[in-house]
Amino acid sequence: MSVLMLLAAIAVLAFAGFVLSRQRSLAAAGGNPRLLHSLPNYYGWYGAISVLMPALIALTVWLVAQPILLEQRITANLPAELVADATTRELTMADVRRVAAGLDAAVAQGTMTEAEAGMIRTEFTNVREKLAVVGVALGSDVSKEVLSAAQDYRELAHWGAAGRTALVILLAAIGLFWGVTRARPDFRARNRVEQAILVLLIAASLIAILTTIGIVWSMLSETYNFFTMYPARDFFFGLTWSPNFRGGSDLGFLPLLWGTLYITVVSMLVAVPIGLFTAIYLAEYASRPVRNWVKPLIEVIAGIPTVVFGIFALVTVGPFLRDWFAEPTGLGNSGSSVMTAGIVIGILNIPFISSLSDDIINAVPQSLRDGSYGLGATRSETVRQVILPAALPGIVGAILMAASRAIGETMIVVLGAGAAAKLSLNPFEAMTTMTVKIVGQLTGDTDFASPETLVAFALGMTLFVITLGLNIFALWIVRKYREQYE
Repeated sequence: MSVLMLLAAIAVLAFAGFVLSRQRSLAAAGGNPRLLHSLPNYYGWYGAISVLMPALIALTVWLVAQPILLEQRITANLPAELVADATTRELTMADVRRVAAGLDAAVAQGTMTEAEAGMIRTEFTNVREKLAVVGVALGSDVSKEVLSAAQDYRELAHWGAAGRTALVILLAAIGLFWGVTRARPDFRARNRVEQAILVLLIAASLIAILTTIGIVWSMLSETYNFFTMYPARDFFFGLTWSPNFRGGSDLGFLPLLWGTLYITVVSMLVAVPIGLFTAIYLAEYASRPVRNWVKPLIEVIAGIPTVVFGIFALVTVGPFLRDWFAEPTGLGNSGSSVMTAGIVIGILNIPFISSLSDDIINAVPQSLRDGSYGLGATRSETVRQVILPAALPGIVGAILMAASRAIGETMIVVLGAGAAAKLSLNPFEAMTTMTVKIVGQLTGDTDFASPETLVAFALGMTLFVITLGLNIFALWIVRKYREQYE
């Protein structure tokens, strides 16, 4: 049974648990809900939770553990030369999984029986051509060892699926029986349901925390591997970025850092004034009809894909800046430049700053405005001296969100700023950012054991530290500013 069918079966049993538990609680109370400790629906929800919780926990644990155990079992039986190191083992297992998926597809499409899939041999059959018929492309001929491992993988996976189905359905049935039998008038169903919801909320919080820890750990581990192959001093203080997968690379990240910060600063110079002034106008000066029309039109920008902005930068903004500014002033002759990418990213970020700042300004209590007007202040003085200081934390948050998006933007930089890693003050020259090079180093058939690939993780970790530092600095500014107004 597939996972989707299994989830559907769990949902059906949970619904049955809800209905049966609710009906049994009412029947035990003689049809009078007043005799029950909790409302009838709480008994129903307890019956549904009794089914869902053990079944979903078991299913999640199984789905996480099964691939790990399968890989350990398969690699233990492979020849030593196919699992000599981590990279070779991963490539071999990728081939095994691909062949196993191809055999499953062949059986599903009827081009091969289950018995043939288990008995096929490389000595008598061209497995690569056989699987190509069902749309599974293999980069090279399938070896005898890989085919045998794929057949074992399929068999173990099928047994695992059967065991998973049996275990999950059994736990769901036990949960159904437990939930229904507990539906008695004196049972505190409401308390148990609220406890279950509390556990669910805590689990959601833990998932978010563990996800962050997992991201940081994955970056740290690969960054450590990179620095065991490449000197940290050359990476952090090198002025040349020239990767070469054949060796002898110069991987100094300073040109990438400069391009990232340069483009981000230009974008913020465009987005912050326009976005903030727009928010002030909409919140404090615009009439309601104007606000109802203008705000949705501005927020439409946020729904435009970044690749469209990239095309806009490539086709419109870049040639305009080249023809009207760069060439007449002798600063450049290319449409790809820091200014092109920065302006377009700034336009992209205007709705983030304006919309969030508008909501924050509107959240400032009206009593502060009335008090300012009562003291004789004008509207502009009220905005400058009362509303903006009160809304500063939210405005800083909006600016940080826009800055984070500018730092992490890739497509607009590729199409609008080019891919040249250089140190220059000329805003009309082509440059690139760290995110663009992260994509470039991880694209294609790369060797994950080489510093030219692992440098992407070092760049990602550096970006993470920079963003974290900006957030801490912004919080310090906000707290210092708050002390003057609270």
